[in-house]
Amino acid sequence: MRRFGEPVRAGIPYVTRPGVYTIIREGDDVLVTEQARPRLEFQLPGGGIDPGESPLPALHRECLEETGWKIRVLRKLGAFQRFTYMPDYDLWARKVCHIYLSAPVLEAGPPSEPGHVAVWMPLADAAHLLGNAGDRHFVQRLAAPGLSARRP
Repeated sequence: MRRFGEPVRAGIPYVTRPGVYTIIREGDDVLVTEQARPRLEFQLPGGGIDPGESPLPALHRECLEETGWKIRVLRKLGAFQRFTYMPDYDLWARKVCHIYLSAPVLEAGPPSEPGHVAVWMPLADAAHLLGNAGDRHFVQRLAAPGLSARRP
């Protein structure tokens, strides 16, 4: 599986954390979340898959919490891994990030997760502004000429 971000550090006991994230696309715009902590950055909506939870229900839950939007999942785009320190959990993690493409369905309200703001931005801007290289990679692939949000 392709790795983005920091190299693996020798001697660190990484904990594998599966997560699910989505590119919510409408035309040439995408819905991202601006997260305030641990540092201000734009991210794809999504997050960790709780024990006993399946990936797609986790994706719907995380999107609603972080953006206030209900979505329709169109297809899986791929996956990547990154090795990072997660200060909210005080652990070193091997994050296995599954990336989906989704369409917005209904704005149900504001984000319920503290520190998150839903932001619509042009796909081309998101391809450069997202906080991690794996997210940027998948958005850049969608932004490439000739790629559609839907299967042919």
